[in-house]
Amino acid sequence: MKQRDLGQNEYDELKQIELAIQSAEHMVGQATRSMDEEQLEAATNALQDARNQLKKATAFETGVDQHFFEMSEELLAKADHQLKEAKDKE
Repeated sequence: MKQRDLGQNEYDELKQIELAIQSAEHMVGQATRSMDEEQLEAATNALQDARNQLKKATAFETGVDQHFFEMSEELLAKADHQLKEAKDKE
């Protein structure tokens, strides 16, 4: 039973990371469309929070496989690039 619980905890952790990344991507999209300073700052914070969650999960080996890690990093990098491009246009 303990093995099953551990698997569920790992799944929950990965789902939380996935949701944090999706939320950050959404916030970046909204912020870059509106170019509102507060939204840009909130999007920056959301990206950092998602990146921190991913780093924490990989540091503690909470079931993050290499493919998930690479895809997550790629999504975060794209969102970060989009946000930086928008800030440079200000």
